[in-house]
Amino acid sequence: MNILSISNISKMGREKPLFSEVTFGLNLGDKAAIIGKNGTGKSTLLNVIAGVLYPDDGQVVINKSAGVSYLSQNPLFNGEDTIRQHIFKSESPKLSLIQEYEELCEKMGEGFSEAQQNRFDELTLKMDQGDLWNYESQIRSILSILGITDMSRKMSTLSGGMLKKVALAQVLVEDTQLLLLDEPTNHLDVQTIYWLQNYLHDTKRSVLMVTHDRYFLDAVCNNIYELARGKIKLYQGNYSEYLAKKEIEAEIEENTERRIESVLRFERDWLMRGPCARGTKAKARIQRDEQLINREKFAKDKNFQFEVAGRRLGGKILELHGISKNFPKSYVSEDEKNFTPVLKDFSYTFSKGEKIGIFGGNGSGKSTLLNIITGAIAPDSGEIVKGENTFFGYYQQNPEFKNLNLTVLEYIQEAADIIHMNNGKTYSASLFLNQFGFEGKIQHSMLSTLSGGERKRVFLVRLLISNPNFLILDEPTNDFDIFTMNILEDFLLGYGGCLLIVSHDRYFMDKVADTMFILEDDGSVSGFVGKCSEYLDYLEEKKSADEAQKKEAAQKKAQEEKSLAKESASKNPAAKKKLTFKEQKEFEALEEEIMELEEKKTELESLMASSDFSKAQKTGEEYAKVDSRLTEAYARWEELA
Repeated sequence: MNILSISNISKMGREKPLFSEVTFGLNLGDKAAIIGKNGTGKSTLLNVIAGVLYPDDGQVVINKSAGVSYLSQNPLFNGEDTIRQHIFKSESPKLSLIQEYEELCEKMGEGFSEAQQNRFDELTLKMDQGDLWNYESQIRSILSILGITDMSRKMSTLSGGMLKKVALAQVLVEDTQLLLLDEPTNHLDVQTIYWLQNYLHDTKRSVLMVTHDRYFLDAVCNNIYELARGKIKLYQGNYSEYLAKKEIEAEIEENTERRIESVLRFERDWLMRGPCARGTKAKARIQRDEQLINREKFAKDKNFQFEVAGRRLGGKILELHGISKNFPKSYVSEDEKNFTPVLKDFSYTFSKGEKIGIFGGNGSGKSTLLNIITGAIAPDSGEIVKGENTFFGYYQQNPEFKNLNLTVLEYIQEAADIIHMNNGKTYSASLFLNQFGFEGKIQHSMLSTLSGGERKRVFLVRLLISNPNFLILDEPTNDFDIFTMNILEDFLLGYGGCLLIVSHDRYFMDKVADTMFILEDDGSVSGFVGKCSEYLDYLEEKKSADEAQKKEAAQKKAQEEKSLAKESASKNPAAKKKLTFKEQKEFEALEEEIMELEEKKTELESLMASSDFSKAQKTGEEYAKVDSRLTEAYARWEELA
């Protein structure tokens, strides 16, 4: 079934058309991504498809029966809305019914009236008639996995990471068949991204997204649309297949370009001799030569690599001794406050050349640790000893600019007008900016006119050329395209100083960090020698082992209870009664059924905690039935025993 049809749409940008004559479509179940360099119009194209912007030309048609859900990079919300009000803000009758049911259940938990009971019975009947229990279970599973538990919290009280999770939940629970996702992994922790990756892979809905997460692209997409030079081109397959096809394509185009230039050398000599253009053949030849000369020439992707001249590190770099930090969990009174530990007694001595990634969920204290190291905030206890030659370069998620009236070029020139490389080459500030996507008039635009993403990128460019020997990066990849990230990765691989990095991009983390700081729930920090993906594999293995251990414990408990019941019966022969043949058979059948039910219950518990949404969504009602039957079976078994 066709879900989306886009026909010849065009849109103007700041100085020139962003794209023109864009035509493509999606069928039900297609998973596609739009990739391209910053400024090519990826988000604009997604906004046009979502109906947020109008195209200058062409049309977008979305199947009316399918419906569309759109996650923008910066979701809008009403600060006074509760999480529940925001998530269920939909015209879907199904969602409205489930929302009323959920709210009524919450109220009845505090005490209920006869009118509420009657309404509850009505809603339960409607849920039965609409076969909505499975849908309601899906919604519960999504909210649980995303860590959204208190539905009464106001949107204005949420952190950036939690706001993104709530916006994501709103999109995922809607009763639609087309998902439009603009950078869905931004501000999410690594484990949530891993779950979302599995969900999008398994869902039968159609997906069109913009993302720079290369593992995500590989795992989810079966089509890649590249937006370049104002045109869009389809590459069938995932991101790895796209790269392989691009390599072959580039080789063919280079060979074609060489052949054309070879032909043109001969043709230019002919033209220089001033041929008579009166004949039809001569005219056609001249026109063909002009077309070849004025053709759009093949432009190979820049492979810009840079290593700024290194700043020497001293023998002592940075030492942390017993660092602790607590934040108020809840406010009770001036004399009584509840605190939660974010960091607890953390000590570490940094060595030259270390590249360390920081891993932890949203709110685990990753940014807090970076702010303590750089002196932006003070620890509650402990000591920080910084080496005399240690010079920090700190990229924050929301960098601050002292003067927004500077142009982009002036801002970079403040740090360096000429950038000196390790290989002896020099770049002007303007040429250096070109390599990071700041080309043309934008270099002379004031910082105040730039988008948030553009400001972050220019801040990082200046940071890198300031030549720090201890580089601290807090989510540097959120506003970079894949091509610019490759440049940054190559720089960091050759970087000789210390690197401390927080990023949700697993590919980026795997490439540049070889050791991990793991921020635990209790505030402690543990170490893991290996890549981010290796740590995720370790977590999955540990989870499987824990589930197996839990299952074994449940079986052991059932056996012990059975043995105790038999022992009790043998000690009280007076109370013992001979079972009939039918009862004996029932008793034996119950023993087998109880063992099977215990195993099934353990299996369902693990599925409810699984990152595999397709399994998690089916467990709600089934678990309740199994638990209820197990209670009945135990009661009857004890009676017969």
